[in-house]
Amino acid sequence: MVFVRDGIRIGHSKVIMKIEKAKLIDCPKLAEMNYRLIRDEGHRNPMNKTQLARRMKIWLKGEYKACFFKEQGKIIGYCLYRNEDGFTYIRQFFIEREFRKSGYGRKAFKLLVNGLWKSSPILRLDVLVDNKIGIQFWKSMGFKDYCLTMERKAT
Repeated sequence: MVFVRDGIRIGHSKVIMKIEKAKLIDCPKLAEMNYRLIRDEGHRNPMNKTQLARRMKIWLKGEYKACFFKEQGKIIGYCLYRNEDGFTYIRQFFIEREFRKSGYGRKAFKLLVNGLWKSSPILRLDVLVDNKIGIQFWKSMGFKDYCLTMERKAT
C-alpha cells in the first residue's frame, strides 16, 4: 500500500519517491538494512541479522510502524517509528549508501513530515554522539539538542 508519492528533481531527471508501509513479511529485509545502519552509525549492538529480524517482528507486532522509501521500485531506505503521547519517536532512519548525499534522505523525511507525521506536534530521535554525519543531517532538517544521555561502565 502506497502512503505518499511525490517527485523531486535531482540532476536532470525527475525522481519519484514512494513511501510504502512495511509488513511482518518484510522483517528480514528491514533487518538487513538495520544491520548496515548499526555499522554505519558505529553502534555497539552485537546482534546478527537473524536476531535483528526477530526483534523487528516483535516491534512491528507491538507499537512500532515501519515504512520503506522506494524510487523506481527499488528500496532505497526505511524508517522505524512509533507514535507516543504528544510526539513521534523516530527509532531508525536509514538510506542506503549509494543514495546518500543526493537528496534522498531529505526527500524521504519531508514526505513523512507532510504525510504520515502531519498531525504529530513534535518529532524526536536519538543520534550517537560520534555519528557526526547523522548529527549534521538531523540538524539540517531542523532538529535541535534536547537532552543528553550519559553512561558509565560499572567498575
